[in-house]
Amino acid sequence: MASESSWSAADASASPGRVADMPEPESAREAFESSEGLRALLERLAAQDHGAWRRDRDAAALMAHVVKRYAKLARKHGLDPWDAAAAAFDAMRSSSVRNADDPWAVVTRAVQVTLIAEERANGLLCSVYQARRPEFSSFHDPERFSDRENPLSDYHPALRVAPAGDAAGSDAARERTGILEAVENAIAFMTLLGWPRTPARTAMEYICARLSEVPSRATAWESLRRDIHGRTLLDLSSASWNGLLRAVLGNPEPEVARTTAGRGILLRLLIGEPLRSLLTDDDLVLAVSLAAPAERARP
Repeated sequence: MASESSWSAADASASPGRVADMPEPESAREAFESSEGLRALLERLAAQDHGAWRRDRDAAALMAHVVKRYAKLARKHGLDPWDAAAAAFDAMRSSSVRNADDPWAVVTRAVQVTLIAEERANGLLCSVYQARRPEFSSFHDPERFSDRENPLSDYHPALRVAPAGDAAGSDAARERTGILEAVENAIAFMTLLGWPRTPARTAMEYICARLSEVPSRATAWESLRRDIHGRTLLDLSSASWNGLLRAVLGNPEPEVARTTAGRGILLRLLIGEPLRSLLTDDDLVLAVSLAAPAERARP
């Protein structure tokens, strides 16, 4: 089968007009134009070895006839006549065509289905296999926003931008402001307890980046605890790193998850607890102070 497929692709691309322009022998054309003649020719080709489609003159005449027969159908779907010929070639090698009541009807339907799938695949920018499946073919073709003159009311809400002053946009802006303020307060809390500002900011930004990638604080804590590469980049010891994670993200153990020790600095600041309240938490102050990296002696 591999050699027959390569025949159709290689010969068509090498000289696309060669077979189409070649005159069909009158006897061969009259033979395979009928369903029974096509069945006889396909059975004869199937009984021979894999090179029969290359060597047989009737096979070449059949492919020339197929190109002409399905040229209009291919152009209707915006494709080349040789795309239709390739689809017909694949169909004619199957036993279902040889055993059908009307072989030409089966070949025509197979070509039509394949051309429809290829047209949808070109429009959807996906494979022909995916375009044949209803869950993909039901979508409309992608298009640029700039190509549309009508309002984008039929697009997903995630692709819409709230107008300036809109309530939803204001809420989102306030939420972002609250998060940024909580992060800045957490950095200030660390610097008050002996952390240099640059390592404190870098470590906090690294932790926040991981939080945005995982579904929960416990997952982030476990991921960061095992992140030796990140700890090395931040130039922190294992004790400083683990102490910082426990203070910022909270204690992940279930029995303390709902306590102040289980919430962590970031969550306590986000829910509205002021910075001065954190400074009165002796256990938290001690943990952050002990996790502060030791300053290295200057040379």
